[in-house]
Amino acid sequence: MGKTDWSAGVAWMRGEIMPIGQAAIPVTDWGLTHSDITYDVVHVWDGKFFRIDDYLERFEESLRKCRLSVPQSRDDMKDVLHAIVARSGFRESYVSVVASRGQPRTAGSRDPRDCENHFYAWCVPFVWVFPQDVMARGVRLYVPDDVHRIASDSVDPTAKNYHWGDFTQGLITAKETGFDNTLLLDVDGLVTEGPGFNVFMVKDGAVRTPCKGVLGGITRKVAMEIAVSHGMQVEETDIPLAEYLEADELFATTTSGGIVAITQVGERVFSNGVIGEATKRMQQTYWDWHDDSKMSEPVRYE
Repeated sequence: MGKTDWSAGVAWMRGEIMPIGQAAIPVTDWGLTHSDITYDVVHVWDGKFFRIDDYLERFEESLRKCRLSVPQSRDDMKDVLHAIVARSGFRESYVSVVASRGQPRTAGSRDPRDCENHFYAWCVPFVWVFPQDVMARGVRLYVPDDVHRIASDSVDPTAKNYHWGDFTQGLITAKETGFDNTLLLDVDGLVTEGPGFNVFMVKDGAVRTPCKGVLGGITRKVAMEIAVSHGMQVEETDIPLAEYLEADELFATTTSGGIVAITQVGERVFSNGVIGEATKRMQQTYWDWHDDSKMSEPVRYE
């Protein structure tokens, strides 16, 4: 028997740890057939989970909102995450917790209450939402006028989910037209979010971020804490696109990269096409906070 290769990633499913290439769910699992699933992602940086309890608290809230129930407690989930990252040996990692509706206990049942909900988790080397060369110059976003964010009363954006039909269409067009990524508006023309990231604007020294149609991102939360620590006023509010385009600076927040400058939206260029000073200061603080023992939890490596 050869040595097991864990370098691509590690998964925990049904009580077992396995190489990520062996992890799978059945083709009739409602998580696959109905996108009836919720998940969350925490990252490991320099061998430490950052804000892990914030992420697991949000995951538990998503379970409640999606009416999913799994037997694992928060401590159980945390033990699983420590175990898979320890097995991988990754010092920087993207770590996902997932709960799926599962398969109906009675074949052919269309009643979601018949499904056996289940939990699983996996980790891979750290994933960057934006390539690092893009982060260095600032992100260029495309705003489609023919694709809008799924309505909040149809799919709750505050429960992290795989309903990415809107994002995927916007992202394809963005890539085809030379942009890095996409930013979606709702049907009323208000700024919402992008695939895997929240957005902010800086105007006259104050920070604003959309309040509707968005996930309550943990990095979004951290960014607001940082802004307050820098003496900046912070507001969660409706932001029409025209108002957003009048910002002094723009930035995005994501677990997969932190605080990232946005230097272009459509044809509008911000901060003369370079990373703004307020964004630079917030970026530095974000990474500095990873060394704060109150916010980081060392991985229990074997």
